Amino acid sequence: MTSTPGVGTLTGLFSRSVRLHPGRIAVSDDRRSLTYAELDRESDAVGALLRSHGVGTEDRVGLYVDRSVQLLVAVLGILKAGGVYVAVDTRYPQARRHMMLGKSGAKVVLTEDGWEDRLGGTAAKIVAVSDRSAFEGRRAEAVVEPQNAASVLFTSGSSGEPKAIVLEHRNLVSFAGNPGMPVLRPEDRTGQVSSVSFDAFHFEMWSTLAAGARTVILPTVPELLAAGFRQQMERYGITAMVVPTMVVNHVVHEDQDAFAPLRVLGAGGDVLLPSACRSLLSGSFTGSLYNCYGPAEITTGCTAHLVTREDAESDVVPIGRPIEGATVRVLDAGLRPVAPGEIGELFVGGPGVARGYQDQDDLTRERFLDVPDEDGTVLRMYRTGDLARQRADGVLVFVGRADDQVKIRGYRVEPGEVERGLRRYPEVLEAVVLADGEGNDRRLVAFVVLDAALGVEELRARAERDLADFMVPSRFVVQDGIPVTVNGKRDVDALREVLAAQQAGGTAYAEPRSETERYLTGLWGELLNVEQVGRDEDFFGLGGHSLLAFRMHHRINRELNARLAFPTLLDNTVLKDLAAAVDAAR
Repeated sequence: MTSTPGVGTLTGLFSRSVRLHPGRIAVSDDRRSLTYAELDRESDAVGALLRSHGVGTEDRVGLYVDRSVQLLVAVLGILKAGGVYVAVDTRYPQARRHMMLGKSGAKVVLTEDGWEDRLGGTAAKIVAVSDRSAFEGRRAEAVVEPQNAASVLFTSGSSGEPKAIVLEHRNLVSFAGNPGMPVLRPEDRTGQVSSVSFDAFHFEMWSTLAAGARTVILPTVPELLAAGFRQQMERYGITAMVVPTMVVNHVVHEDQDAFAPLRVLGAGGDVLLPSACRSLLSGSFTGSLYNCYGPAEITTGCTAHLVTREDAESDVVPIGRPIEGATVRVLDAGLRPVAPGEIGELFVGGPGVARGYQDQDDLTRERFLDVPDEDGTVLRMYRTGDLARQRADGVLVFVGRADDQVKIRGYRVEPGEVERGLRRYPEVLEAVVLADGEGNDRRLVAFVVLDAALGVEELRARAERDLADFMVPSRFVVQDGIPVTVNGKRDVDALREVLAAQQAGGTAYAEPRSETERYLTGLWGELLNVEQVGRDEDFFGLGGHSLLAFRMHHRINRELNARLAFPTLLDNTVLKDLAAAVDAAR
């Protein structure tokens, strides 16, 4: 990937790649592929279609289409019409879908033919992408400027109120062509696996198009895992991916060579574990592993770090240095720089900083600040809420969230610091520490993934030996893996549900009645680290998650010589129901 001098808009960035690589494949899925020239023509028709429906400069257009080559056609068409795309994941529930379309002020929703019923109750005009056929050969006439909005992206707020982030063309262009991010080449094939509503999609689409490379629309990560991740990478010829950090942490724990076919692998969105890096770098993977950092408000990425074997042997993997054009500062509460090695809050400035939050001026003023420099100049910066420290060599190390700090017996405790303390033990593969309870009853609970060689009592003894007494978790909950959200971040709500279920005592025990039920009780006990599993238990209620479900699926089919379909497993998560489904599939 190279920088794009003189290009200030996403439409201009794409036009440049069309001129340079007209015959190269730009996007493909299981059914079809489009060259850059073909993608240009098809998106022109979509742009003309939208203009005929009154879409103009900065009009919000909902994007509700299937994951296929049509996704890129639609995004480019919206931008060519002068519009702003509001990407809505088709897997989202109706309430969230309506919230996103309503809160963004979408004037039109671009969707698949026959999907109108799914969007019932939406105030916006519904337009089918297939209607573009009547506009073939026509071009949209919109004039787009770098400062025009390009995308509205939703993220959760600390209060639970969703925030609509407005990203401008210049924000996304500065990211897409940034040489500080994982570098792509025209011959690369980037695997598109993320939710279109998640900011990793920016790399999968825009960074790939900027490089003249190919975006390959893949099945979701869980589906890839079910089919054999490495085999699927080889099948599609994937050479580059940016995936949620938790995917790397989970997958290499089971298969250190899963990412071996890749030339470039980026991880972002959570803490990249040194143990995962050790597994990955000691296997067949010979490519470049990047640890990327950046909130959605600064357009996906503002720092990146090429992970070395030395990093993999350390206590923490750095988030690296600022990418080209970005200014990153570690400041104290008075917005003054802290000394190297001291912990402060990360502030980010530069061309990637978003316009702000749509229709939330007060919150925009609170999070996007004018920060004076040492020479008196003022720079607009985003206040991330993340804590970090800068090493003597200038490399940044993520510490945790500023708003994650809790008081335990009067002491301020950063859960991320406790997590790092636990991860120092090689037998602790993953650790997430949460605060539970209120007031004097507030305590720390550690959810840990352990090597078989370490038990909870020994872990507690080590923690009491090495950590301050107020930092030692009151409870350790052993998990086979840390659950993740659809966007690949640690699923804190799921962990709290696990804790609540354990505190409530779980489901009354019912003995297994068949050989298959007895097999499943043993398998679940092994996967979930639960001593007693009854036939009425629910897999996800006991702390299971999608990655564990795929492991269970493989084990059942292999060990019982069954042909159980994965969707069938997901439809039968109560043990007795699953046993019946397994028997029917044998």
